[in-house]
Amino acid sequence: MAVLRSHPYGNQNFLVDLGTGTISGPEAAFCEVILPGISIDVTEYRTGGDKENGVTKLAGLARYPDVTLRRGVVGSLDLYKWIDDVRNGSPNSRRTVTIQLLAEDRTPVLTWKLLRAWPSKLAGPDLNAKGTDVAMEELVLSYERLEME
Repeated sequence: MAVLRSHPYGNQNFLVDLGTGTISGPEAAFCEVILPGISIDVTEYRTGGDKENGVTKLAGLARYPDVTLRRGVVGSLDLYKWIDDVRNGSPNSRRTVTIQLLAEDRTPVLTWKLLRAWPSKLAGPDLNAKGTDVAMEELVLSYERLEME
């Protein structure tokens, strides 16, 4: 699905599906997604008989840092219910979460899939009687594999 073009895409048009199939409406309307990517551990190895005084570098474990999503509080308990399922040991609490970057015409151009994702943190808003900011909630997702298309 990745669509190559000569100039970069903006970061302001995207859709999030939390594994429910819903990409519209207030429950799917996130204002920020922080995708950290993939890192692979490096293992250094050398035998005593190597002729070169350097190490061989081997690929180790792949690691997928958590993803953070933020949205305005919309009065929905969907995120709480999901983290509550995880807390209570529900076997069906892991999902495939899909994040799509959209072009200016709202067509998908790049997709990130978080496989076997589950919420590891849900944070409520900061409340301030003299403030004027939007009340925001934050969801942190842990997952086992990242795929892109």
